[in-house]
Amino acid sequence: MHMQLLNDDRVLIFDRTDFGPSNVSLPNGLCRKNPHDLTLKTDCTAHSVEYDSISNTFRPLNVLTDTWCSSGATLPNGTLVQTGGYNDGERVVRTFQPSCGVCDWVELPNKLLIRRWYATNHILPDGRIIVIGGRRAFNYEFYPKITRSTSQLYKLPFLAQTNVHNVENNLYPFVFLHVDGNLFIFANNRAILLNYVKNVVVRTYPTIPGGDPRSYPSSGSAVLLPLKDLELGLNVEAEVLICGGAPLGSYLKAHSRQFLPALNTCARIKINDPNPTWAIETMPMARVMSDMVILPNEDILLINGAGSGSAGWELGRDPVLSPVIYRPNSVFESRFELLNQSQVPRMYHSSAILLRDGRILVGGSNPHKFNNFTNVLYPTELSLEAFSPPYLDPSKIKLRPIIVTPASSSKIHYGKLLEVKFIITEFIDLDSIKVTLISPPFNTHSFSMSQRLLVLTNTTAAMRMDSGRFQVNVRTPGSINIAPPAFYMLFVVHQSVPSVGIWVQLM
Repeated sequence: MHMQLLNDDRVLIFDRTDFGPSNVSLPNGLCRKNPHDLTLKTDCTAHSVEYDSISNTFRPLNVLTDTWCSSGATLPNGTLVQTGGYNDGERVVRTFQPSCGVCDWVELPNKLLIRRWYATNHILPDGRIIVIGGRRAFNYEFYPKITRSTSQLYKLPFLAQTNVHNVENNLYPFVFLHVDGNLFIFANNRAILLNYVKNVVVRTYPTIPGGDPRSYPSSGSAVLLPLKDLELGLNVEAEVLICGGAPLGSYLKAHSRQFLPALNTCARIKINDPNPTWAIETMPMARVMSDMVILPNEDILLINGAGSGSAGWELGRDPVLSPVIYRPNSVFESRFELLNQSQVPRMYHSSAILLRDGRILVGGSNPHKFNNFTNVLYPTELSLEAFSPPYLDPSKIKLRPIIVTPASSSKIHYGKLLEVKFIITEFIDLDSIKVTLISPPFNTHSFSMSQRLLVLTNTTAAMRMDSGRFQVNVRTPGSINIAPPAFYMLFVVHQSVPSVGIWVQLM
């Protein structure tokens, strides 16, 4: 249900705690005793693991309170802050420290001002995390609560206005940090720009053509497209892409076993244009509950999902097995590429994240109220898969750069020149060389929170140093609004083929 890549290449994976026993035992006879649990008062199995993506091993973790449909974001130091959930977890903040080896979840009760179930988190330029919305939560708050202003609840009427037809469609709102420091917030079928410091809506965007909902439970997915020309500051073009979803009424009809076809369109808008409008594109197929992952070469991967129905228990049908690549820099109506089918349906409560080696880790799928492995249309899925985008085709291995410097885990600073040295076995086009930064997001329910890619500006043309060795000088982002302080994966891309990334800390 939830996944987060940490800056030690480990992935935190977790699900709700009250489904009954899992298939992984807690170590050393440890058991979770919880009188509030809806299924087991004493549970000796794990509902969270730390997966090592390098060694392909995992370690059971002990989460005590219910994380069902919760949210998260990482602090500038790499610590995951995970918020809310259900039942005894609805006001809990949980933290997890990377690079510890033996660390487990730290759970902090009553650190949220109200219950947060289906909320969205985003890292802010000052290092705080904002927690927005949730079921019957038309407001937002901050974490950590270190000042009077961060200890208050702030009303957000927009979330109540988008809660229509008793279906909501305003849960897990799509939230992106704009380059001007405000927050773009999309719910149902429309969006605003929020100055969260003054609690003022500074801009209202037009409704998506057609008016169909795109956020949970209609569950399209969204990304902030790669940011380029970073030296332009406030004039950096910021563009949001929202794909798929379910037509108005789909959620209610699915409860009576009428599964409407999902939406087959994407909507794209330049959010800092003087007069922004949505541009509509048609996907190769309809999708609801899919995930959108930004790849290191600026392409967007659409993966997972269903062809009809809605998010929710037993409400999805027609699994979509074919991933799709969307190339935002290509000509309109020629941006989609259909890829080979997978074999495993991944629908409700599945997840997907980018790994540092360029693969996509895909896991989960449970469209049932409890874990059901037999005698159901779509069994609960416990497997993990690694999806390899086209740039990992063996025929392209010689095109793939190998980063020499900077060293992994280097600290980099704002607005500075960065010398990047790399090796390419088969050099083709130095003009195609670019350096990208990607923030690893928190993924759940078809949305990757705080997902962001930045294309660093080349200050010099890439040049050959000696046989097989090359160098390019780039400038790091100049503003915390463009790139909040955090750990990022840095990639060198050649002919649309990315290197294995390295971790850098922007500070």
